[in-house]
Amino acid sequence: MDPRTQSRFEARARILKAMAHPTRLLILDELSREARCVGHLQEIVGADVSTVSRHLAILSEAGLVTRSRRGNQVLCTLTVPCVMNFFSCIETVLQTAARQSIDLVG
Repeated sequence: MDPRTQSRFEARARILKAMAHPTRLLILDELSREARCVGHLQEIVGADVSTVSRHLAILSEAGLVTRSRRGNQVLCTLTVPCVMNFFSCIETVLQTAARQSIDLVG
């Protein structure tokens, strides 16, 4: 594989690794509805501020979430809403796998 292709696949893997945690998937799902402050995300996740902030940092480093300060609050937005298309694809994979399992049993 040429270096440019290798770099591209490594970049894709970094994004997928950033998404590969249930809490981060929950955060992305929540941000797909509207921008949220860290405090609101903390309530939804049910974790302390430092844990939520770390998850947001990982998502931000991957280019999935943008954080901006609004007074004493940090507002988080989904940088690329098209990531939700990926979620739809994952749901299709899950449904297909479930149907295949049922077919094997039946």
